[in-house]
Amino acid sequence: MALPHYPQKPKPGDRVAVVSPSAGLPGLFPHVYELGLRRLREEFGLEPVEYPTTRQMGADPRDRARDLTAAFADPSVTAVLATVGGDDLITVTPFLDDAVLRANPKPYYGYSDNTNVLNHLYRLGIVAYHGGSVLVHLGRSGAPHPLTFDSLRAALFTSGWYDLTPAPEWGDEPRDWRDPATLADEPVMFPGEGWRWHGPARVVQGRTWGGCLEIIHWLMATDRVPSAAELAGSVLVFETSNELPGAQEVFRIVRNLGERGLLAGFPAIVVGRPKAWDFERPHTLDERLAWGEAQREAILRALAPYADDPVVVFDVDLGHTDPQLIIPYGGEIRVDAVERRISVRY
Repeated sequence: MALPHYPQKPKPGDRVAVVSPSAGLPGLFPHVYELGLRRLREEFGLEPVEYPTTRQMGADPRDRARDLTAAFADPSVTAVLATVGGDDLITVTPFLDDAVLRANPKPYYGYSDNTNVLNHLYRLGIVAYHGGSVLVHLGRSGAPHPLTFDSLRAALFTSGWYDLTPAPEWGDEPRDWRDPATLADEPVMFPGEGWRWHGPARVVQGRTWGGCLEIIHWLMATDRVPSAAELAGSVLVFETSNELPGAQEVFRIVRNLGERGLLAGFPAIVVGRPKAWDFERPHTLDERLAWGEAQREAILRALAPYADDPVVVFDVDLGHTDPQLIIPYGGEIRVDAVERRISVRY
């Protein structure tokens, strides 16, 4: 498998595909979706192009794959953005036309269940982008988060190195999409405490791989992950989803990565801040902080028997919390544990 290469970037004024290869939530929450589309036009100067399943809940996996393939095939479309995640994209990627994707590489932006697509493109030799959601981030209630939009703008339009920034505030308690009135309200936010570093003070540079930890586990179960030899020297980047897996489950998944022989090959590991609040589990701030501490301890415990003293960075805002920093998937990252900086090449 060849190392992934960066597709050409879009520019303001271009047409970009807006697709729902996982869940067609734009059909359930059109007010959130339309806000996201408006910001895509006004903030980024891009013209969204919809496909038949973009607003369709429960679309056949073959139809969703057909739309995603069509987005890559369309010569007038210069990038592809996922509207949101879901839980069954693993049934869609087998129907993608890999010959079309290889012949028409384009930057793809998505996270969560879109880890299935990111990993699929990685194996085809195409750098993609972990992050960015038309509903979640472009459609954020209140105002766009400046860190999210600065990172997304750089990932969309630039190709150089970009320094990630620890968030001065963070949140994981979004407004209720079922109530259109909440779109005017800012999400609940808390003071940031910076990143947490473990391991040796050294600089690691390599290609990224990873994504949503639960989806990585599904990919391992279906034997769709690269081999240990292919990933050796890469930087593992992962985060946990809004399903709030407990510390013991996180421990078991990371341990299984070790049993597969993958952990020994990662000289650095970057872990997203864990989401610890949900409408059905409205944890207090103290409970959320304890949740994060338990997850960090579980990850370090799982790494110990398998990983050779990697640099590990926790609480990077790259997943299901707010703000969200965009990470090139298969692209370059530099983890500097001496200066305590993380840079990515978009």
